[in-house]
Amino acid sequence: MNKSEIEQLRGLVIERVDMSREPDDSELHKIIDSVIEKNQDYRYMSIKKRQIIHKKIYSSIRGLGIIEELLEEPDITEIMINGPNNIFVEKKGRINKIDERFESENRLNDIIQQIVAKTNRRVNESNPIVDTRLEDGSRVNVILPPIALEGPIVTIRKFSKRGITIDDMISWGTISKEAADFLKMAVMAGYNIFVSGGTGSGKTTFLNVLSNFIPKDERIVTIEDSAELKLDSVDNIVRMETRQANSQGENVISIRDLIKASLRARPDRIIVGEVRGGETLDMLQAMNTGHDGSMSTGHGNSPSDMMTRLETMVLMGIDMPLAAIRAQIATAIDIVIHLGRMRDKTRKVLEINEVVGIRNDQIELNRLYVFKEEPESDKNKVVGQLERTENPLINKQKLERKGLA
Repeated sequence: MNKSEIEQLRGLVIERVDMSREPDDSELHKIIDSVIEKNQDYRYMSIKKRQIIHKKIYSSIRGLGIIEELLEEPDITEIMINGPNNIFVEKKGRINKIDERFESENRLNDIIQQIVAKTNRRVNESNPIVDTRLEDGSRVNVILPPIALEGPIVTIRKFSKRGITIDDMISWGTISKEAADFLKMAVMAGYNIFVSGGTGSGKTTFLNVLSNFIPKDERIVTIEDSAELKLDSVDNIVRMETRQANSQGENVISIRDLIKASLRARPDRIIVGEVRGGETLDMLQAMNTGHDGSMSTGHGNSPSDMMTRLETMVLMGIDMPLAAIRAQIATAIDIVIHLGRMRDKTRKVLEINEVVGIRNDQIELNRLYVFKEEPESDKNKVVGQLERTENPLINKQKLERKGLA
């Protein structure tokens, strides 16, 4: 069945829908079945084919159309829509263009509005960029014209329906068993952890995995631009999400506002999904005020580069001596984990560093684990493992207090 035939059936269904009110799902399903049944070409089709047609029509009216079909494919990890005629997907680390396309730019715009409305967000010509999420937790970024020159841009990072565990990451070669055991102890002992890496390196996924080691009897507050973290291992959890300004440009609630509010919610730990600007200082101060075991992520090319970026981000929010900023970072963060996406599209933990203080006016890092490639690596396959260095862990006080040293 081609697209034009689906569109014809869709049109027949819409003609029979009472547009003066919103039909419920059961009523819509009955109308779709009736339209298919009355069409001579489809009356004698197999049940399976009719179900496929029914699903396509329903998703084109009530669902997300092409997007819904792509979301159901387990191998697809990212969906990239560059206007109505250009759709790309990432499968097993490889990006390819698909033959599907939207009927029109208006149809794509309708789907975008449907997505953002479910999280009470707004996107239009005056506010053309928005970050939001789907009901399953998948991350969505939307950019509209006039910013996007070739039509609406939608990027969807799919959320894994099955929670990824540290055992999965060990089996994939993302991290070694020894390093995983160390990080488990670090989380349990309340070390403040920062995860750095480039786009698509798996920072949020890794943060989710680390959260599984948090003791069940603790109270956690998560703070995000759009809620992605799924901390299923913790019962006492408070989830907070930023709010955009309204049409008058008022009532915005930022990451900074939420961090300040979280301090009065009696958290044991605070988890900030990602820091990008002035809220970095608030995160560091939260880590420095008794909320041991707090975690966050940020974009950086290496652990040392991440420290420099944190300095810059703090300066975006407040005019403060650089020495004081470095002291805040060095006392707030205990462990820096750096992730990378390799040339063969696999994701690896490349380094685990301990922040040990200030030396020669610079933040000093103690490298504990480093990824080493084996000679048999080539341009298509990375072979190697995360290895323990000879450097001992210097700050053991938190481990000792928990009896884990």
